Amino acid sequence: MREVVILGAGPAGIFAAINCTTAGRNVTIIEKTSSAGKKLLISGGGQCNLTNAESPSLMLKRYFGAGRFLKPSLMAFDSQKLMDFFERRGLRLHTREDGKVFPVTYSAGDVLEVLLKECDRQGIKIVYNCRAKDVIQFPSGGFLVKTESDSINADYLLIATGGKSYPETGSTGDGFALAKKLGHSLSEQRPALTSVTIRNFGFGDLSGISLRNVEVSLWRNLKKVTTRVEDLLFTHDGFSGPVILHLSREASPGDIIRLNLSGQLREKLEANLISLLSKEGKKLVKNVLDEYGLPERLLSKIIDLAGVGERICSEVRKDERKALVTGLCELDFEIERVGDFTNAMVTRGGVPLSEVNPKTMESRIVNNLFFAGEVLDFDGETGGYNLQAAFSTGYVAGRTINARTSRVENR
Repeated sequence: MREVVILGAGPAGIFAAINCTTAGRNVTIIEKTSSAGKKLLISGGGQCNLTNAESPSLMLKRYFGAGRFLKPSLMAFDSQKLMDFFERRGLRLHTREDGKVFPVTYSAGDVLEVLLKECDRQGIKIVYNCRAKDVIQFPSGGFLVKTESDSINADYLLIATGGKSYPETGSTGDGFALAKKLGHSLSEQRPALTSVTIRNFGFGDLSGISLRNVEVSLWRNLKKVTTRVEDLLFTHDGFSGPVILHLSREASPGDIIRLNLSGQLREKLEANLISLLSKEGKKLVKNVLDEYGLPERLLSKIIDLAGVGERICSEVRKDERKALVTGLCELDFEIERVGDFTNAMVTRGGVPLSEVNPKTMESRIVNNLFFAGEVLDFDGETGGYNLQAAFSTGYVAGRTINARTSRVENR
């Protein structure tokens, strides 16, 4: 009898278990908390954005340079196969216009229920309140997993303990320490998909305002780090929304967030503004600038910062006009802090991808040691991509173990 031990009862670990069980092996999932899928249950605000209906080729571009590593997994088990898995088991899904896929009930609990029912059907054992404190690799092969109350032998070991985001769900980085103990190096772990707090934020009264397709750039030491164009959300102490969530993986305190609210280059905007102010000389500035489509409260704030107030266009001085241009296309904010692991959706960093075989999810350093999900050094955009990667890597790891143990049993 071949023993398979999986650390972590999240989507990656459960799905790996489901895909490696056939006659001739025991599969045990060890979960440190009192129940499975705690992070899954809060995904998408509890609605569970399960995956995205994009094609695999487009989806692979959503992982910040990790697409090449994830390609074998996503091609082997893409979003359509994931949707088929759940719908065959009675969970109807809904694909929104933006491609995000949810259960029709918008309940993450229904997703978890399908997974746990499949575990029950296959006889997969889940041991709760059981934390793996240490792992010893036997010279002859196999592992001894030490918990707080027992030790478990494993012929095959899969680490799917997640990252460090939302530690209250049990994701506290345990898998990183175990991977290092077994000989793996680790890349720095940082929060990703999180909001930013702005130093001396003077726009807190605009909290709740959302803008579509804003060009936002990140600057450090007067040099541009990166730029994205996506939706932006004002909060009471800074910014959030997809564009900020995606930039956050690169951001650090002291960096500058620059908003281009006009969508134009400075030179073109200034030329247009000169023409506009001259043409509409008798009109109030705030009425003329309505053409930029900004919310009234935000536009008023920019006009006040430029010192224009309730003046008409013909009264605007050159320095004030330039201040208006700056406010519309180069509005800068200094980052005071980036959201930490308590509110970051995912973790950037972890087990280096170069140390794992992308076709099998097996360690290149330790035979019969596998990884799946967020413990690996990849992170994706918001929109169902991270959950899809967890399921896909879990699938490949599970199928690899299944095939390998089948060959052993048939000898």
